[in-house]
Amino acid sequence: MTKRKRSEHYVDNKVFLQAMTEFKERCDKAEKRGRKKPPVTNYIGECFLKIANHLSYRPNFINYTFRDDMISDGIENCLQYLSNFNPKKSKNPFAYFTQIIYYAFIRRIQKEKKQVNIKAKLIEDANLADLHIDPNDTNKDYKNQFIEFLRKNSPKTDELPKKKEIKVRKRKRTKKTPLEIVIDEKN
Repeated sequence: MTKRKRSEHYVDNKVFLQAMTEFKERCDKAEKRGRKKPPVTNYIGECFLKIANHLSYRPNFINYTFRDDMISDGIENCLQYLSNFNPKKSKNPFAYFTQIIYYAFIRRIQKEKKQVNIKAKLIEDANLADLHIDPNDTNKDYKNQFIEFLRKNSPKTDELPKKKEIKVRKRKRTKKTPLEIVIDEKN
């Protein structure tokens, strides 16, 4: 039997942890001195980019046309939550930032689906059968004609359905605390 050769990881977790530890120390020193946080090192930025790129090739993310937006959102979120990583609590920055990027991807997909639904609803409500584009028009600015048609026929903001109000119900307490039991027994 031949042994399978293990491929090298695209982000070395030990080196990444060392870089994050050094960065955290520099941030703490700058905070003590009352200065701004230092810029993120190139290595940390490259790690974020590599993690986001490789995660975008997973089967559940590969076929989206807005993959670049997903990657950008993931990197942005990593930079936003960079200071929350604590090397004393966790020795796995790769997993921490992969989760951040993963959920950024999920949020982007939800936003894009919402936009697609809005566009579909607008087109459905616009009744495109009423759209008359004159093929003899010398201007041939069909895009602007379509946009103008949508503006005229789209519902006004006060006509849009309002969000349902969520009623919060208070739960009834069924169990009594030991102190309440003792008080009840005395009475």
